[in-house]
Amino acid sequence: MFHFLSKHNLDIVSLGRKYCQKGILQKFNEQPLSCKFYENNFRRSFDLLQCRSVSFYPLKKQSLHNRFTSLQNCDFSRMASCGFKNRLSEEKSPYLLQHAHNPVDWYPWGEEAFQKARDENKMIFLSVGYSSCHWCHVMERESFENEDIGQVLNENFVSIKVDSEERPDVDRVYMTFVQATTGGGGWPMSVWLAPDLTPIIGGTYFPPDDRYYNRPGFKTILLNIVEQWNSNQSELQEKGARILTALQKRTKFEHQGQPIPDKETYERCFESLEAVYDREFGGFGKAPKFPQSSNFDFVLRYFAMNKDNENGRQALDMTVNTLKMMAKGGIHDHIAQGFHRYSTDDMWHVPHFEKMLYDQGQLVVSYLEAFQITRNKIFEDTARDILEYVSRDLSHPDGGFYSAEDADSYPTHDANEKKEGAFCVWTKEELTSLLTEKVVGKDHTTFADIFCWHYHVMEDGNVDPYQDPHDELKGKNVLVVKGNIQQTAAHQAVDIDIVEDVLEKCRKILFEERLKRPKPHLDNKMVAAWNGLMISGYSKAGQILGDNLYTERAVKAAEFLYTHMFLQDWGILLRSSYTTEDQNISQIESTIEGFADDYAFVIRGLLDLYEACHDQKWLEWAELLQEKQNELFWDKEGGAYFSSCDDDPFIVIRMKEDQDGAEPSANSVSAMNLLRLSAMLDRSEWLAMATKIFCVFHGRLTEVPRAVPELICALMVFHSTTKQIIVAGNPEADDTAAMLKSIHSKFLLNKVLLLADSNENSFLYRKLPQLKNLKMIDGKATVYVCENFTCSLPTNSTEDLIKQLSDI
Repeated sequence: MFHFLSKHNLDIVSLGRKYCQKGILQKFNEQPLSCKFYENNFRRSFDLLQCRSVSFYPLKKQSLHNRFTSLQNCDFSRMASCGFKNRLSEEKSPYLLQHAHNPVDWYPWGEEAFQKARDENKMIFLSVGYSSCHWCHVMERESFENEDIGQVLNENFVSIKVDSEERPDVDRVYMTFVQATTGGGGWPMSVWLAPDLTPIIGGTYFPPDDRYYNRPGFKTILLNIVEQWNSNQSELQEKGARILTALQKRTKFEHQGQPIPDKETYERCFESLEAVYDREFGGFGKAPKFPQSSNFDFVLRYFAMNKDNENGRQALDMTVNTLKMMAKGGIHDHIAQGFHRYSTDDMWHVPHFEKMLYDQGQLVVSYLEAFQITRNKIFEDTARDILEYVSRDLSHPDGGFYSAEDADSYPTHDANEKKEGAFCVWTKEELTSLLTEKVVGKDHTTFADIFCWHYHVMEDGNVDPYQDPHDELKGKNVLVVKGNIQQTAAHQAVDIDIVEDVLEKCRKILFEERLKRPKPHLDNKMVAAWNGLMISGYSKAGQILGDNLYTERAVKAAEFLYTHMFLQDWGILLRSSYTTEDQNISQIESTIEGFADDYAFVIRGLLDLYEACHDQKWLEWAELLQEKQNELFWDKEGGAYFSSCDDDPFIVIRMKEDQDGAEPSANSVSAMNLLRLSAMLDRSEWLAMATKIFCVFHGRLTEVPRAVPELICALMVFHSTTKQIIVAGNPEADDTAAMLKSIHSKFLLNKVLLLADSNENSFLYRKLPQLKNLKMIDGKATVYVCENFTCSLPTNSTEDLIKQLSDI
């Protein structure tokens, strides 16, 4: 979601800083959006590509501690009892509903709010966040639940709340403005707009008053902005318009004769990642560290192309070490499975505790592909662990996947203040009292002795105070493995098998104990794009692990999307659906149609699902969605995909995503989809479209390749030429299954897989008449390895097939 600030938009940053120096911020002593501060932090912008919730102000432990301990947590039920109710109470987004009982007169994004701003000539205060965002909760408690601040907002502004996950188009436009004018960004995002939706000034989190960080607080900022608007309205609008014009130019990517980037792009991307690789703890860059799944996608494919040279071996080592360290770290929930959002330290130890569906969907593929290459069981176990978590905690009964679990929760049922990580952390005293069973044959060794040593549990807690600036984790332990099973067994003088058994029993005991705690908030909104990522994850698991239960779960999710989030008469995806209290599926009155990433991620999921189950209806739906995506989002003049369609007059910049961040960009994923569909369905025009995407983003690919690793994965496939592996056989036969198992055992970056089942009336045979010539030999499942449907000699021997695949 972050947009790397390259040399191409330094003019915008410069303009923004000039605005800071001469405009509104002059009244704030350059403090809340300090131009000098952001200039100092400008160099960090790339390292924060993956960030979902980072505040860009200095953390002073004591001031933070004082502020947090003085907060009175005001939860949803208490606010409801206070009698406040605004228009957000009619919404279905969990994030908007969290603010439905603020004293702020919030509006949802829409014409009603815009008309009010025009009629009353008031600025719009736009606040953007998401339901599991920790600092969004902080700003709500401090400012939006404050009646005095609410009065200032209500009297002087039209206040609009936006769920960034529900409306990524709105979020993307104004986040680009905030980043360009301040050098950083994050959530909550706070932007002040003119009535025509032109952004005037923006930032992220603001403290409520003037006591913190020696800077003006949110209320002071509001009053100063009102004063400036009343006295210098035309000047403010003119400055905002100039910045908006600069942004429009900066975000205009077009094909203007640029060539297709060559293979040197791979080398530059690898060198860029290797330069920031942490050889001790894994990961790319310094803390905060993010999972960076797109980087894993690239590095594993780089290895596959360079297996026999030193760079290739180094690429694999970087991935293997990073994935192992993440699996051992506190970013991995060792008790309830799944991964938290990111690590606040270099060691993957202390995480930001929210869990996002899009992370699970991408990371499970990374672990599965690492297992496919190395056959290391830790990667298989971690992949299964992620899928267990998603199946249990992020799954709707009808098959869809929920969006996220919150970082914050109540430490106890009678607590009145939430704390980050409260659901996940332990004191040593708790563990000692829960894990009292003696180890067989070791009268003086308890389960707690083994567990606490293995997971680095300490009497006074194992969290560095520097990673806990407001003392929420004081005395607590975030479980982390610093050694391995063998070292634990040696230290405790116990057999490895016994240690493994004890640790498994301990995890089960602690899982049951955690269920007694208040659970974090669940964002049960279902987002099409992220469901697509998770369908890919389950489909890949079905293929690589040979477990049909995973494939069946992917099928169930795809059926959910088709039933609940696809307007069949118009061929249109919806962005989101919602869950009622009785677990029914509902929609908002004005449904939000899908964006380019919804189409791209769902299409990828359907292609992976087809290759797992070979039901042609998913391939047929993928083709239909690709045609609709092209119709709605393709730039017919300049090439590549816009993020949003052109029928929304309230989106002031129609942007093209140019960066792979916490999620890959729609253009990156679409380029790969177009290549795959072109090879699977003989759609040469889609190969041409993929080629144009590479040309449009030539500058990104050649100058800042690390910003687009997922797009480079597609470029690799383009340069290596896609191979069609066609299995002619009975889908239910054992010999067909054996051939498919052999294919799925190999990591092949440039293959597509088709099953020719001899049904000449089927979708696939209608699209590819040449399949009629590819027959089983001697009545056995037979494999053809083809390029542009020109095939090598067929084989019905798994041994011969493995040899052929090794040459791809």
